[in-house]
Amino acid sequence: MRLIPLAAALVLAAPALAQEAATPPAPRVSTAFTLASEQPLAPEQRAVRFDRAVLAFRIMPESRTLAGDAILTFTAKGPTDTLSVELDTVFDISVVEVDGRALVPEAWRNPEGRLTVELPRALAAGDTATLRLRYHGAPRVAPHAPWDGGFVWATAPSGEPWIATAVQGEGCDLFWPCIDHPAGEPGEVELHITVPSNLSAPSNGVLLGTEDHGDGWTTWRWRARQPNTYAIALNVGPYARVSATYNSRFGNSFPMEFWHLKSDDPADVAALFAQFAPMLDFFEANVGPYPFADEKMGVVETPHLGMEHQTINAYGNQYRIDGRGYDWLLHHELAHEWFGNQMTNVDGDHMWLHEGLGTYMQPLYARWLHGDRYMEAELKTQREALANRFPVVSGQPGVNHVNGDGPGNDIYYKGSLFAHTLRHQIGDDAFRRALTRLVYGTDNPQPGRIGPLTRSTADFVTVVRDITGRDYDWLFRGYLYNAALPVLHESREAGVLVLRWETGDGAPFPLPVEVEVDGRVVTEPMTGGVGRLEVPDGAHVLIDPNNRVLRHSDAMDAFVARGRRGR
Repeated sequence: MRLIPLAAALVLAAPALAQEAATPPAPRVSTAFTLASEQPLAPEQRAVRFDRAVLAFRIMPESRTLAGDAILTFTAKGPTDTLSVELDTVFDISVVEVDGRALVPEAWRNPEGRLTVELPRALAAGDTATLRLRYHGAPRVAPHAPWDGGFVWATAPSGEPWIATAVQGEGCDLFWPCIDHPAGEPGEVELHITVPSNLSAPSNGVLLGTEDHGDGWTTWRWRARQPNTYAIALNVGPYARVSATYNSRFGNSFPMEFWHLKSDDPADVAALFAQFAPMLDFFEANVGPYPFADEKMGVVETPHLGMEHQTINAYGNQYRIDGRGYDWLLHHELAHEWFGNQMTNVDGDHMWLHEGLGTYMQPLYARWLHGDRYMEAELKTQREALANRFPVVSGQPGVNHVNGDGPGNDIYYKGSLFAHTLRHQIGDDAFRRALTRLVYGTDNPQPGRIGPLTRSTADFVTVVRDITGRDYDWLFRGYLYNAALPVLHESREAGVLVLRWETGDGAPFPLPVEVEVDGRVVTEPMTGGVGRLEVPDGAHVLIDPNNRVLRHSDAMDAFVARGRRGR
């Protein structure tokens, strides 16, 4: 496919940026600033809109290095005389240009990984500027992808290089110059990925074409709209592709693609690919239309477990079969096309909107496929994993809660179990409408008329209030803004069952509770957080018989404590 002259020149120039080295260079170490994603935005970053990025990479497997050539276009929202992007200091920067003009070294600096460029002319609101960076080096090697991220340099079973990136926790600046923050999402990205010609390079968005340069190198060209910053992904390996067309319930159709290793068992490939369409149907029925139907629904096999890379989700579960009746990893990463890529958290303090809501889709999918027993089994497993040591939402913008100083996996499992409680509190119809409005900003999303947006927990509270006509801020705060789970105290006094909620912050918590008395179920409204119910002497009482309410449990705490002690 013919590209604009600038992009074509960029790709053709990329192979000259660096040569294969006989031995890998001594590795440099990424700074603490680079490894901490979502640092506070600089004033000059807030002053611009990131319109477009054209990123050319040459991936050199033998030396484990890359050469990059990035052209970034910005529009000023207010006056600024500087531009700032993040880029790891492990790279040597050879060229810095603004609007085609090369800058002297004194006009830019990158001491800790925030590259600041002094502009030849100040920008006023509405002005545009194009920043070009050429750089090369050995990118950070992932110590334990995808949890501790970077580049993964592996070898496929057939002997060829097998390479992937996974940078959610550390950020896009590990290999391309970006604004490493959800607010820095570019409007469009073109990727020109040059790799050895015996390998493929599937990536985000739409394939524009490939060009064999005749010298053992081939460039793969992709274009994606509004990609989540950490969702830009490089994947290189001996891949084969299977594809089919998905016909949506919304009247449109789009390609499904699975890029798998050529050495894989064809039966395994076919079995996994057969799960694509049913999963898409579930999400479209329960949330809304696939957000990137103008591009593709794509999956690529990777040497790490997985990651939600927009339209090219990483899959490394090795076709493992368990009792769920579906591949949990495939489903979880696909959920992020809605919860993460279409709807992106405003910052890391609200990451549960990605992970918790995405995780809750799995018990719902288990029910969709097999019924209540399978849903309840997944919810029980999630309940056993809670730590409850830190709030899911701390109120501190920019806090990365995936790390050890935050709630860790509670953003997945506590977020999911909270969603289950919320669904039963407001009802299935209201819950589904709330998800749809949260994700798309409308109750009637239509293909071709939707675009990614950012959300916070407060936004979700507002959505639920507007749909139900009731304020549920107390429910969100009771579960998400407190480390401890709400405790439901119960006692019997002269034939009366007394129930009382207690939350970590002592705030009112009027969450209704079902009570089964000798087989008969009634709902106690818990007005003011207290309930009283007459029960006969000797009656068997079971609180919350259908497990619809997340709450503290002494038995569960003891079970979890024994597990942590290895007993």
